[in-house]
Amino acid sequence: MPAAIPDLVTMLRELIASPSISCSSADWDQSNLGVITKLETWLSDLGFRTEVMPVPGHPGKSNLIATLGMGPGGLVLSGHTDTVPCNSELWKSDPFRLDERDNRFYGLGTCDMKGFFPIAIEAARRFVDQPLRQPLIILATADEESSMSGARALAEAGRPKARYAVIGEPTSIKPIYMHKGIMMDVVRVTGRSGHSSDPSLGASALEAMHGVMGELISFRRELQQQYRQSDFTVSVPTLNLGCIHGGDNPNRICGRCELEFDLRPLPGMSIDVLRESIHKRLAPLQQPYGVKIDVDELFPGIPPFQNSRTSELVRTAEQLTGHQAEAVAFGTEAPFLQGMGMDTIVMGPGSIAQAHQPDEYLSHDQINPMVGVLEQLIQKYCLHGTTDA
Repeated sequence: MPAAIPDLVTMLRELIASPSISCSSADWDQSNLGVITKLETWLSDLGFRTEVMPVPGHPGKSNLIATLGMGPGGLVLSGHTDTVPCNSELWKSDPFRLDERDNRFYGLGTCDMKGFFPIAIEAARRFVDQPLRQPLIILATADEESSMSGARALAEAGRPKARYAVIGEPTSIKPIYMHKGIMMDVVRVTGRSGHSSDPSLGASALEAMHGVMGELISFRRELQQQYRQSDFTVSVPTLNLGCIHGGDNPNRICGRCELEFDLRPLPGMSIDVLRESIHKRLAPLQQPYGVKIDVDELFPGIPPFQNSRTSELVRTAEQLTGHQAEAVAFGTEAPFLQGMGMDTIVMGPGSIAQAHQPDEYLSHDQINPMVGVLEQLIQKYCLHGTTDA
């Protein structure tokens, strides 16, 4: 018999108490090994075969693949182990201590998305002594909130292998079959500083950046005229000029200016093509302004994701939840799992409206229904081994 493991609430409490912030800033970034170790212990005690896979080039970061049963198909239940940073002074309770009030569990990661793991483990409990015809795989990844390095490493390794995948991001238990991608880039303009009394003494990076911003806004307008997908609440690709830094004094010609922006493409749009188009549009501005313009990626980007509305998993999830599949604007690890050949959806407990902000919570009324949906998916795709596509 498998060893006893903690109950769902205890597991959630221990996961919340194990900080695992991932961030592009080294001042915030933390290891996820505390969370991975807990999950590996619980799942191996349940009878899962577990493998901890360090993420190449990212010390202190690992993925976990835990497998129950054997076979070529099966079901992946996937979640990320990291959280975003938080401003603890804005919380009513300690973000790293599970706090229960108002029929909610409060804590950093309760809905995005440490809360998915105890729910997935709870659903798996009833199947550990049953002969699965196809494997059940619980996947825990690193750095989803920053670089997606965990999912990229898995895609590079071509693992895990399965037929179906559910990524438990907070969707209020509604199946998501499509989401936008995201790319974040920085434009660096290098001019020449000088005394402001004589413009010929320098080349203003700020004035050149004004031209850059105009080109990006024109590019956005063209994209929104060319691309549209009505299933999204915001039906067009978006481009946001997020932050700008330049200059140091009003009587000095600005010698350097930086602009960071994000672009969220629709399915069917290529991040590589978009980046190439932006380079081609901005390069001609260098000569008239007398500056150097560099465009660099802040991270490689997340491709758009789209499954068929008639796929086996989408139709099954719609039947089990009573909700039609939807599209969302936020990015997930779905394109990486789909790229390994899995019929993939995003569906999990909690609301994205609670994510990334103070007093993040998971409502009690999301827990048992999500456990029930996962149990039915495990029964269909692992116990019975349904393989129709």
